[in-house]
Amino acid sequence: MTENLSDLADEAFIYGFPLVFNLEEVDRFTETGVGALDAAPFNRFAHATELADPSAKFVSINNDTVYSIAQIDTSGGPIRLEVPDAAGRYYVLQFVDAWTNNFAYVGDRGTGTGAGAFLLVPPDWSGGEPSDATVIRLPTSVASIVGRWAVAGEADLAAVRELQAGLTLAPAGAGEGLPVPTEGVADDISWFERLRIWMQAFPPAGRDREYQERFRPLGLLDHDSPFASPSDELAGALRSGLAAGRSRMETALRDGEVPRQNGWSLTYHAFDYNLDFFEVGALDDERWKLPDTEDRYLLRTLAARGGLWGNHGYEAAYAMVYEDADGGQLDGAGRYEVTFVTEPPCGAFWSVTMYDLPDFYLVANAIDRYSIGDRTKGLLRGADGSLTIHMQSEEPTDPEARANWLPTPPGPFRPLLRVYEPDDAIFDGRFELPPIRKT
Repeated sequence: MTENLSDLADEAFIYGFPLVFNLEEVDRFTETGVGALDAAPFNRFAHATELADPSAKFVSINNDTVYSIAQIDTSGGPIRLEVPDAAGRYYVLQFVDAWTNNFAYVGDRGTGTGAGAFLLVPPDWSGGEPSDATVIRLPTSVASIVGRWAVAGEADLAAVRELQAGLTLAPAGAGEGLPVPTEGVADDISWFERLRIWMQAFPPAGRDREYQERFRPLGLLDHDSPFASPSDELAGALRSGLAAGRSRMETALRDGEVPRQNGWSLTYHAFDYNLDFFEVGALDDERWKLPDTEDRYLLRTLAARGGLWGNHGYEAAYAMVYEDADGGQLDGAGRYEVTFVTEPPCGAFWSVTMYDLPDFYLVANAIDRYSIGDRTKGLLRGADGSLTIHMQSEEPTDPEARANWLPTPPGPFRPLLRVYEPDDAIFDGRFELPPIRKT
């Protein structure tokens, strides 16, 4: 029996990790803030005034855009969102529910860059359509708006700050917020208490509620917490299941079965697990839906662990790489280069950003450069127009390598490619990512 409960706890971890991990970050944003983003209560935007740097300890945070982030709570009623006229500038407001489903997009691709108004309503809302705003129904009463503004260098920040000031939410009063877990639960099993209380507060789609029934023997569907005074059998099963689930997640993140191209893991569809909720700007299209199998839950967990709040493939395509062309772990003790004969085709822009392992954080370096892309100033290209990026921890002595240097951590690292508004050539194989070669 204990072994079966342990296996079930392992499954529950894989199923529930995105919810718990996400809402822990929601809580962090409202209580302490992250990096350049100060803490903001529910239903208020926090605006970064600069690009992210290593002070922002957030998994795979981007260094391409300036963030505007709001945690939304509609349990007290609808919230009105107004956006300014961005006059053609790329921006996106990505809407993410408690389970990390991307369910709406406002911005360049989804709705255009003109001014607009939107009414954010709770899942059970039954009011009429307002004449002056587009309704966006939240799948869960709490959700996140992850806003990204394209910035063309330091001199462009002032213009972005003016646009950020034009983002408004009203009324700003908070609703019920996040339920507080039961006190007295041991730290080593408290993860399951957070899963229990948040799973019940923010029910998912019907198909997922049916799947949750399998976790009833663990007490995850109980109204009152069984984890404050669990039996030895249950506590032991939860501990072993938690350890097994974490190990399975980390192993699959690196070695899972995803399409690969010259060492790169093509996680272009990593965030395409939403099958049920499609509001403005979100595409209800089979091309952007993962198969409805249990594997979808593992893929959702890997997406949250490796890049929480990543976009659907049609908004931004992602590829990551851990190994060089010979299969060796990328490590700052070595020197590497990657040559783009053809740069990634897209409607907006692209970049390669450097992260450490195992946290996927930005790492401080001597020149404060954390990414290289088509908007990076001062890059040197070959006679054929190719771009070679040099990756190493120590500053290169060669002038060309120095101009195109993307500093690495001193130890293991993982670069991540982002392509905003990717061209179809990214997905159909006409564009091929080049290998990273050790020099």
